[in-house]
Amino acid sequence: MPHAVVMTGYGPPDVLKWAEVALPRPGEGRIRIRVRAAGVGPTDLDIRAGRLRFPLPTDPVLGYEVAGVVDAVGPGVSGTRVGDEVAAVLFERGGYAEYAVASIWTHKPESVSWADAAALPSSVEAAAGVLRQLRVESGETLLLLGGGGSVGVIATQLAVARGVKVISAVGARDDQFAVELGASPVRYGPGLVDAVRALGTVDAVFDAAGKGALADAVELAGGPRRVITLSDHAAPGLGVVLSVPTADRAPGALDEGMAMLAAGRLRMKGRRTMPMREAAEAHRLLESGEVRERIILTVG
Repeated sequence: MPHAVVMTGYGPPDVLKWAEVALPRPGEGRIRIRVRAAGVGPTDLDIRAGRLRFPLPTDPVLGYEVAGVVDAVGPGVSGTRVGDEVAAVLFERGGYAEYAVASIWTHKPESVSWADAAALPSSVEAAAGVLRQLRVESGETLLLLGGGGSVGVIATQLAVARGVKVISAVGARDDQFAVELGASPVRYGPGLVDAVRALGTVDAVFDAAGKGALADAVELAGGPRRVITLSDHAAPGLGVVLSVPTADRAPGALDEGMAMLAAGRLRMKGRRTMPMREAAEAHRLLESGEVRERIILTVG
């Protein structure tokens, strides 16, 4: 039987266990992927720790993005065959596994590594999706909270390519990287509002970090109308939209992102790989702050 990293309940990293699971079957419009690599994202940590709670299915498996080889094709699928190499975003989770089922995927060029392919889907979907929801246009100024994170790095490049001025709130270690991506870095903290205003008027705010700066974001944007967060649960109290992944949030983003990555036109946050069996240790390392890179879990 295949294996997966099963979440046995909400709690510390050791609730994640390597266990046998049933082989998933692809339904209408879906494919089954023999996973080679899976990304670990901040939402995975929030769910496991219980900061995001919902009724758990039997043998719940975390992971919103994978790369691997198509193992089976469901009814209604065209243009993809068994044996194709793909990367996929999983809106219903399930990536920490030897096999995953996906409804949205893109083909992986040979020049793109498994680790890079697995690090792309969720981040590019979120980056493109929120920029689309904010309707940022050339000539406008975007404040990006969390510009040094996986989503923020990609969002910066997509926005700059559209002619948008980006002010990026980052930690000191990411200042130079933000500049290289075309953004103007500022620091979090009590001086954030003044530092941003010194650089100009903000038209929209993309909070990719959820570090509690939403009140400042609303002030800088002149209200909550063009402020969107991915993870700050203070959003409803401030009238801010909390954006969640959906199949129609960023249509085509994964195809576009993979093409840019293959062409060398897209940079991503640094990555390190770990065996999928060590998912619990990966969560511990990320929560402790011992690693700053994205962690990609690998199989085989």
